[in-house]
This record gives sequence, C-alpha cells and structure tokens, in this order.
Amino acid sequence: MTMRAVKASSAVRGIKLVVAVLIVAALGLFTLAGGRGVEAAQGGGVVNVYSSRHYGVEPVFVEFTKETGIGVRFTTGSDAALRERIRAEGRFTLADVYLAVDAGNLWLAARDGLLQVVESATLTRNIPKHLRDSGNRWFGLTRRVRTIMYHPDRVKPAELSTYEALADPRWRGRLAMRPATHPYTQSLVASLIAAHGEARAEEIVRGWVANRPQLIDSDTRILETLAAGAADVAITNHYYLGRLLEANPAFPIKIFWANQGPGERGVHVNISGAGITTHAPNRANAQQFLEWLSGPRGQGLFSASNHEYPANPEAPVHPIVATFGEFRADNLDLGELGRLQADAIRLLDRAGYR
Repeated sequence: MTMRAVKASSAVRGIKLVVAVLIVAALGLFTLAGGRGVEAAQGGGVVNVYSSRHYGVEPVFVEFTKETGIGVRFTTGSDAALRERIRAEGRFTLADVYLAVDAGNLWLAARDGLLQVVESATLTRNIPKHLRDSGNRWFGLTRRVRTIMYHPDRVKPAELSTYEALADPRWRGRLAMRPATHPYTQSLVASLIAAHGEARAEEIVRGWVANRPQLIDSDTRILETLAAGAADVAITNHYYLGRLLEANPAFPIKIFWANQGPGERGVHVNISGAGITTHAPNRANAQQFLEWLSGPRGQGLFSASNHEYPANPEAPVHPIVATFGEFRADNLDLGELGRLQADAIRLLDRAGYR
C-alpha cells in the first residue's frame, strides 16, 4: 500500500469514528468512560454493559465484582436507543454486553449483526431453550409475565379468563392498558398473531379498542388507577404489583394468570436478557458476566432485585412473587416476538389502538 493510500485509509477511519461519536451524541447517550461503574479488583479487568434494565442492577453488579474481580461499567437507556448507539459506534464501541428488557429488541439486535454467537455449555445448561436465541446470540436472564390485574371489590376471578376475553363488551369503560408505542404492548400483540394469525389477532385488538381502555404509559400508574377505582381490570407485568406490595402489603390489587384453561396456550412471558456485542473489547469478561448471571446466585440476586422470575429453573423466587402462585407459561419461541414486531405495530395502527 502506498503512503498516500495509508493516509487515505487512516483518514477514512478517523471520519467513521467522528461520525459515530456525533451520532451517539445526537441520540443523547454519550457517556464518558462507559457510564457509571463498579471498580474492579486489581488485575480483574472490566465489562462494559449497555443496559435498559436499570432497577436494582448496581447491587447485583457489585456482587459480581466481589466474586470475580471484574468491574462493571454500565450505561442505561431505552432498548432501542442503546441498540442504535451500538450500531453507531460500530467497531469502536465500548459495549461488551447489550442487556435489554424485551425479547423483540434482542432479536432485532441479533438480526442487525450487533450480537455475536456465544458457545457456552454453562449458558445452555442454565437457560431453557425457549428462553434463548436458537443461534446463541442472546440469552434470557429473567422472566417477565404480562397478565391480568383486577380489583377484587369490583371483579370476581370467575369473570376473568384470557387476554382475548377482554374484548367482551362487559369490560367497556373498565379497562386500563399500555399504549401501542410501548414494546410490552407490541410483544403481547405479536404473541396473539403467533397464536391466532393476523386476522383473528386484529379482531381481538379491535375489541379492546371498542371497550375504550384508558391508555396509561406506566404499569405502576395503571395499578394505582385500579386501586383508586378509576378502572376495574388491566394488563401489566407481574413485578410492578410485587413492588407495590413490598411498599404496602395492603395494596388491594390482585393478579390473575391469563389463558390457563384447558387448551389455552398459557400466560404471555417476555424476558430481560443479554448478548455479547459483535465488537466487544472484553469478550472473555462479558461471557463470564453472562454465565455468572445465569447461575443460581446471580439469578437469585438479579431476579429478586425487581421481583421478576428467574430464567434458570433452579434459582429461587422472591417471597412476594412466590405468593402469586403457579402458572402455565406460553412457551412460544421468543424470537417470534421480534420477527412479528413490525406486523404487530401495523396491526395496532389499523385497529385504532394508540
């Protein structure tokens, strides 16, 4: 290569780095030194985590550092924004691990080449097949069950059954739900498409819309709306009720596991999960981090910090969550939530669900 070519190549690399930094800055996500951190023991190195899971993560990361000597530096943001940051940074990224709170976003990251294949006997042993990517690019770490909530003074459990049944006119003016723009709603509707096909799923969503639900962009506020008597029935993630019960054991809302009847597919389950980025600068530390989080101790700490269910069936469940009782889960391949996400968004728009 000539000196002129070398200079040109260096200039191009410099321009790409500047462009990546400018894009990241425009996204409002640029963080010096990879964000907040838990310092490593001498010689342990670090792992850089881009995480949309921000509830209670720091104490868990502290324990990982104590046990391994590997420090954790982490930056938080939305799933989509962090994914775009990794894309913009390219091979200059600081991120070793992308930790997301929706399987659809993990699927998109894998599809877009942002995650690498991880061959780990520990991860495949600890995480059930339906909770991880078939290509081993991402792994579920906790289960988030999105189900029906109700006020027992105004609704009897015998009146409840399925997500589909909430389209019945008896619930008109009595529902509270999350808006169409939220990944929780999109993944739930994607699961309806997987179960019923697009035409039937749209019929169900149109039934919800006809019942004039209150659309509230916070599961906590949805549950507080039920408690205040402004709605009777809702769909939220289970752990929001767990948090409220920990703060106030007398909080009046009850949980109902959806779609448990004979022949029903089971309640909708999503995940918090993670993968190692394609250009991870600390790949070995990243794999050790994921393997530790998949083991019984890491699982117990990580799931309990937000009242979620562990992905590893050998890990303990938080005592409050244990009081919710047993349920049958929909064991849909979670990659379908990503593959069908765009279809779900279009369906919600057609149905007038905003």
